[in-house]
Parts: sequence; C-alpha cells; structure tokens
Amino acid sequence: MLKALLLKLKEAVISVLPVTAIVLIASFTPLIDLSVTETVTFAVSAVLLIIGIALFNLGADLAMTPMGEHVGSGLTKSKKLAVLISVCFVMGVLITIAEPDLSVLSEQVSTVINGTLLIVTVAAGVGLFLVLAILKIVFRKNLSTLLMFFYMLLFALCAVLIETGKGDFLALAFDSGGVTTGPITVPFIMALGVGIATTIGGRNANENSFGLIAMCSIGPMLAVMVLAMTSQGEIAYELADYSVESALANFGEIFLVHSWDVWKALGLIVIFFLILQFTVLKLPKKQLARIAVGIAYTFLGLVIFLVAVVVGFMPIGFEIGQQLADFNPIILTVFGLVLGMVVVLAEPAVHVLNKQVEEITGGGVKKIEMLIALSLAVGISIALSLIRMQYEFSILYYLIPGYAVSLGLSFFVPKIYTAIAFDSGGVASGPLTSSFILPLAIGACVAISGGTDTANILTDAFGVVAMVAMTPLITIQALGFKAVTSAKVRNRITMKRILSADDEQIIYFK
Repeated sequence: MLKALLLKLKEAVISVLPVTAIVLIASFTPLIDLSVTETVTFAVSAVLLIIGIALFNLGADLAMTPMGEHVGSGLTKSKKLAVLISVCFVMGVLITIAEPDLSVLSEQVSTVINGTLLIVTVAAGVGLFLVLAILKIVFRKNLSTLLMFFYMLLFALCAVLIETGKGDFLALAFDSGGVTTGPITVPFIMALGVGIATTIGGRNANENSFGLIAMCSIGPMLAVMVLAMTSQGEIAYELADYSVESALANFGEIFLVHSWDVWKALGLIVIFFLILQFTVLKLPKKQLARIAVGIAYTFLGLVIFLVAVVVGFMPIGFEIGQQLADFNPIILTVFGLVLGMVVVLAEPAVHVLNKQVEEITGGGVKKIEMLIALSLAVGISIALSLIRMQYEFSILYYLIPGYAVSLGLSFFVPKIYTAIAFDSGGVASGPLTSSFILPLAIGACVAISGGTDTANILTDAFGVVAMVAMTPLITIQALGFKAVTSAKVRNRITMKRILSADDEQIIYFK
C-alpha cells in the first residue's frame, strides 16, 4: 500500500507542479503582484493539492472503480431491467446532488438562481440521461446518433431561450453540464459502464464501456434551459468575495462544509453498494475490506483537494485574472492558453479516465496521447473564452460550429474515439476548472468592465467551463482520425511493397 501511495504522490507532483510553478514564477514578475499572504497560501494549497490528488487516486483504484464495476455487472446479471434502470436513476440523482463541483458552481451563481433548485434540477437531468446511457448499452444503440439528436434539441432550446429574452442563462446552462461530471461521479459512472458492457459482452463491448459521461453531461444542460424558461423576474448577478483573507478567516467553515459534501456523496454510494451487496453481489469480506480502505482514502483525499482549491486557488485565480486584464489583454490570453495546457494535468478524474482508456483499449489509446490532446484542448478553450470576454460576443459563436465539427467527425473516426472524446469533455472540466479558471475569468471580466459593472459577468465570464468541455471532443477525435489515416497509409505502403516484390519475382523467373 505504501509503495502504491508513493507512486500516486509522484504522479500528483508531476501533475500539480507545472501550474504551481507558472503562478509562482509570474508572481515575481511585473505581470502579477501577489502579497506575501497570498503567495504563501497558494504555495501551501499546492502542497495540499498534491496530497489530496494522491490519496484520491489511490482511493479510486481501491474502491470507486471496483464498486462501479461490481454494481454494473451485478445488476446486469440479475437480468431485471427495471431494477437496473431504477437503481441507476436514483444513484445518478443522489450522487449529483452531493457532487462538490456542482456546489462550487451553485455558490458562485446563488444571487441569480436558487442554489438548491439548480442542484436538484441538474441532478434530475443526470439521473434521466444516465438511464438513457444504460439503455444505450443494453440495446446496443449508436452513441453518435443519440448525441446528434440531443445536441440538435439542445441548440433548438438555445434559440427558444434567446427568443424569450432568457439568453443570459445560456453560458450557465452549458457550464452546468461540464461541472456535473466531477471527481466522485466520474470514477463510479465510468466503472458502472464497464461492468455493464463487459457483462453484456458482444464485439463492441469496449466501445460501449464509454459514453456514459457524455450522456450525463447533456442532461443538466437541457434541464437548466428548461428551468430558465420557467424563471421569472430580472437577473441581478452579485460578485462573491474572492479574497484570500476571507477564505482564511472562514477556513473552519469551508473545511466542515466540504467534508460534509464529500461524506454525503460517498455515503450515498456506500449505502447503495451495501444494499446491493446483501441482495445481489455477495462479495467476499477481503474485497469489502479493501473497498472500505479505498473509501477512506477517497474521502480524505477529496476533502483536502477541495479545501486547498477553495482557500488557495479560487482567490488567486480571481486576483490573477484582474491583474492580467489590467496589465494587457493579450498577455491575459497567452497566460490563459499556457495555464489551461497545464491545469488539466491536476484534475483528479482525468487520470482515472486516461488509465481506464489505456486498459480497455489494450494500449491502443495511450495515456500520454490522451494527456497531450486534452492539454491542447483545454489551453485553446481558455484562450478562446478570454478573447470572447474581451469582445463580448455570445458563446454560441463558439459552441455551434464546435459541436458541428465534433458531431461531423463522429462519422469518420472509429466509434470508440467518439465515445472517449465526449467522455473526456465532461472529465476535463473538473473542480480545478470551476474553482480556479472560472474565478480567473470572472476577475478578468470585472477588470475589463472597469470594476463597476457586474451585469455582463454571467454572459461573458461564465461559459469557460463549457468551452473546456467542448474542445476535447475535437482534439480526441482528431487523434482518432490521425490513427485511421496513418493505418491506411501504412496499409498502402505495405501493399505497394508486396506488389513490387511480386513484380521482381516475375521478372526474375522470366
């Protein structure tokens, strides 16, 4: 166990060190002026972030992934579709209600929309679309066709929102789809898909293992748009307090709140797992003991991670956004590009996804390829978001062509790449994006508007999470397109060599 923990610590250091180094080095230049308190808080938070990621990843390996696989395979073996659907719906709703990422987003928009109402609405969307994703696996339906239909419906609702004067909710709606698939949801839901697909079998079992995260990201967007249509009154966004001093003063409250959130999330999963253990699974005590240890690691790691992000990374992100926007908008965009390329490395769920992708594809899709594609995607998405903020145009100018390209590519690449790509979009937009990159965008938006007008924050700053969730759809599928093209070229070269060898032999025998 100690050896495994040390390995996870090494991986976490490699993940967190780049973003930490960039911020600390920039703080010693004219670009960013951080106080001693802010610098020390950020540095200590980075150390805690490393510990949190290491413990969480170890816990995911020991508990979250095995639990999801056992639940998926156990429910499928029971051959009771109604039970499978019911359990998955309730589990999807309850886990989402306790998802820390969603709580972070709801707190930042609480002056616009009731936080509890937003969370419950998003949870209902996740539960419904998790059921649809399960049915897709059971009845072996094409993921690309489903994605095409629901995204067309999504953009039709966008038009309705704009027509009814509720267009300000668009960025928030798309962001809600990105934050839903967080560090607790992703390992469990992905493993659930693997368990169901493996049990059902078939020649497309590997492909069917993916796609659940993709479907679960659509549900919240549709649900929030429907909620926006029924909303009444004026939208009045109020800026939250992003100061380090405030975070440190409320450290105890922040720690207790996030401890309770994580405990609720894990507690719900454990209760469902124990019910299934006594009724369907009946796993040996040795496996249960290993899972219990993994849950403890997951709890401790995620609490440390979230507290470090909220206390150290959220305030510093806001401060950096403000100062760079005041200094030079071009520098802000370049900094966002570089920061985005490294910040995705510190997202806990990204490593869970990459490991599972490499295992299921038998090394066909390597972790390093996935990391490079995701890194480029997130960097570009943040840079584009900061450009949009400066010129104040609708996020739909990015999302409509972006999703059109993504869905178009799905017809030309192997289906497993499409499933992985759409899952990656949900995974890349994790807690660090909502707690560091989003405050950076809000800070920049405040500075660009002169610090007095916060009315445009909801439309211009929000939407960065949605962009982070969209761009991997293109880069990962481009990776698949490259793989297909390379294979065709290799086949042609091989065929030419065979034909050439045949011709030489014919000449020789003449």
